[in-house]
Amino acid sequence: MAKLWKSMIACMLVFSIVLAGCSGQDKATTADGKRILKIWGMGGEGGSLPDMVAAFEKANPEIDVQVQQIPWGSAHDKLLTAVASKSGPDVIQMGMTWIPEFANAGALMDLTPYVEQYPNLKPENFFEGARETMKFNDQMISVPWYMETRVLYYRTDLLKEVGYNEPPKTWAELKDAATKLAARGNGNYGILLDNQDAAFTLPFAWENGSEVISNNQAQFNQPPYIEAVNYLTSFYKEGLAPTQSDMQLLPAFGQGMVPMFFSGPWSINQIHETAPQIDGKWSTALIPAKEEGGKSASVLGGSNWSVFSSAVNKDDAVKFISFMSDPANQVKYYELSKDLPSTLKAWEDKAFSSNEQIKTFREQMETSRTSPFVKSWEAIGSLIKDSLQQINIGGADVQKQMEELTTQANELLKD
Repeated sequence: MAKLWKSMIACMLVFSIVLAGCSGQDKATTADGKRILKIWGMGGEGGSLPDMVAAFEKANPEIDVQVQQIPWGSAHDKLLTAVASKSGPDVIQMGMTWIPEFANAGALMDLTPYVEQYPNLKPENFFEGARETMKFNDQMISVPWYMETRVLYYRTDLLKEVGYNEPPKTWAELKDAATKLAARGNGNYGILLDNQDAAFTLPFAWENGSEVISNNQAQFNQPPYIEAVNYLTSFYKEGLAPTQSDMQLLPAFGQGMVPMFFSGPWSINQIHETAPQIDGKWSTALIPAKEEGGKSASVLGGSNWSVFSSAVNKDDAVKFISFMSDPANQVKYYELSKDLPSTLKAWEDKAFSSNEQIKTFREQMETSRTSPFVKSWEAIGSLIKDSLQQINIGGADVQKQMEELTTQANELLKD
């Protein structure tokens, strides 16, 4: 009887393994035999994918693409759960600053073996600043999809009134222009600075010679970074920039209360829609360099495509990423979403070359860099924002606050 029972258990185990195998196969194909490709798209970008997916499926009728749109607010936690359970999609949209964390966890597949088959994936196709996001421990773990960087938005009419026929090109000119604009009084300021953005200080720190994080050690307490913070803080201390967080930027820009601010490409359409009365009275410019003849710097952002290490359909996942990296398809996606392309070739299209406001972003990307490419950057970014609030709102001493920030950041960098 015992032998019979053991035999029954063995048969049940075999049967369950067979069922599990069949179940996995069912998940990989549709009822009519098409291979399923699962994609997670984040935020608005996930919602703008259907037209591109339709074109991909038309070119690849044997593939059924299933897109799940995930809000950015819950995306990070959902990704962590997917990594732990190995139940994620085949293709995942990754925010640039998240890539080191998930690559370090072994969640992103090495794409190197596919590069010869899919030349669209070659690093030289992309901006130099974006190439850093493609590699981790000598593996190619992501491909830039769309990109953004920050530039200076300014009211051409109001700057002319204070003697600036061209945008400020240096730190000194930016401060001087802001001072003259704020002198109008009546609740008007010179500029808005977003100290709730973790990347807020980076361009100025880089222009001043700081690496921010070097050899896995934070540099916030070193003179180059502190000098940049002191410069930015002076705008608040002198009443040139508002400290209140409830000010509505675009209406204030339209009304002239805030005639300068730093932002990404999304603000172009927002201004046209929110303040159409100032069309022709504003423009974009490079972030001012520290000194005349110096190099402007900015932060490179956007999203990359990666393939989950646990993906069921790895080959089709890479094929889809190659499709989205094709320059012609990147131009099509820009027409759908207004997200700027990551490939250099796509920028040759007249959709970009004929638009002066967009051309500024093309030029700025040449000297833009990603936020420090370390897995703990998200947490460090939160510490930076808290520190800036302590300085600009609470009046904390800059040196003391930066010492504390450095200590806290170094603890995170040890993990």
